Amino acid sequence: MPFLREAGPPVRDRTRNNDVTRFSLALLASVAAFSPAALAQQEGTEPRAPRIEGDAFQAPAAPTAGEKPAETQAPNTSYTPLLPNQTRAPQPAKATQVEVSPVVSGLDSAWALEFLPDGRMIVTEKAGKIRLIGKDGKPGPAVAGVPKVDARGQGGLLDIALSPSFAGDKTIYFSFSEPRDKGNGTSVAKAKLVEDGKGGGKLEDLKVIFRQTPSYDGDKHFGSRLVFAPDGNLFVTVGERSDKGPRVQAQDLSSGLGKVFRIDNEGKAPKDNPFIGSDKAKPEIWSYGHRNVQGATLDGQGRLWTAEHGPRGGDELNRPRPGLNYGWPLVTYGIEYSGEKIGDGATQAGGTVQPVYYWDPVIAPSALAFYDKTLFPEWKDDFILGGLVSTGLVILKVSGDKVLTEERIPLDHRIRDVKVGPDGAVYAVTEGPDGQILKVTPKKSS
Repeated sequence: MPFLREAGPPVRDRTRNNDVTRFSLALLASVAAFSPAALAQQEGTEPRAPRIEGDAFQAPAAPTAGEKPAETQAPNTSYTPLLPNQTRAPQPAKATQVEVSPVVSGLDSAWALEFLPDGRMIVTEKAGKIRLIGKDGKPGPAVAGVPKVDARGQGGLLDIALSPSFAGDKTIYFSFSEPRDKGNGTSVAKAKLVEDGKGGGKLEDLKVIFRQTPSYDGDKHFGSRLVFAPDGNLFVTVGERSDKGPRVQAQDLSSGLGKVFRIDNEGKAPKDNPFIGSDKAKPEIWSYGHRNVQGATLDGQGRLWTAEHGPRGGDELNRPRPGLNYGWPLVTYGIEYSGEKIGDGATQAGGTVQPVYYWDPVIAPSALAFYDKTLFPEWKDDFILGGLVSTGLVILKVSGDKVLTEERIPLDHRIRDVKVGPDGAVYAVTEGPDGQILKVTPKKSS
């Protein structure tokens, strides 16, 4: 049931990109022009009313829940959640005992991990390198043919995904912050991976299939995760570039900032996307009003879920639906890094979707995975998030699109990506130089 309504250092307003800045400041001065009601009027439809009804306000039944919340630190805001268990859900009554072992070392600011069909791994490094990881855990030489990336700040080589037909076509997709004449932006490329039999290889037939526009001269909030849906289309998450000037464009359907996109394998908008046929909206848009989505996955029903960096407080778990508005920056449970309210401090508004769950203080969610294996039976059908600030894993048990419990698994590292391996273990990528991939398994009984 939908309910309508990157943590980091303070950021400054940038004015180097004149085209974007002039447009953005005009939007900022009249943000009401991009309210849900105004957007609906632009599209010739009635504004959506808040979809809060029925059992929305009933606390979810959780027989496995304990009495104390997983989050014990003081919140950054005094905001009250709209729904039960929308934040600070109880931790499980019985904690999961795990063993952690490094299986890969020597990575340089790795950003994303994917498993190849034969069980090997392929990773991206922020500076612009793709590496294959041998079955012995040793990273191979950098794959040749990767395009130039803008690795300043939060930019660089980002997510990687295998073609649904990878076993036959050897095609990979990856997102990156692309240098451009007027700044940079998140782009998606595809290429054929040709291995050399020596642990490395090269990319052939490289093609950039999608570009987030407008470009902006900044170094923050690029997103980005890539998730193939069961129908073969590709979800692409991006950010709204952080600064106060451009961030209001998350509410602008003619802008690609602060959106979740849905494209086909050549970068085109599928014919059943929600804004197909509109002359005021980008046809690739799936949902809008997002801040900086760095986690995305499918659940057991093939539905998209995302984890989104909030400001100071207000990290979110969402289930993006076609054509819906997720509120940023009109609606948020967070505040500015300075401590000031964002806008008028609204946490809900007609025509915007409430987050399924939010964190205050933030965990800085870097990745999102769905556990569908049997090695951890207690985590079956749970969501697993990587935490940059919480320095570990966050496990969410969800039922009926409501969070029942939240569990924290400390790893003492900033976690940049999380994947469920073919063996059922959970693999966590640590951030920074000399990075590792940690394997998380159930603790063996003594």
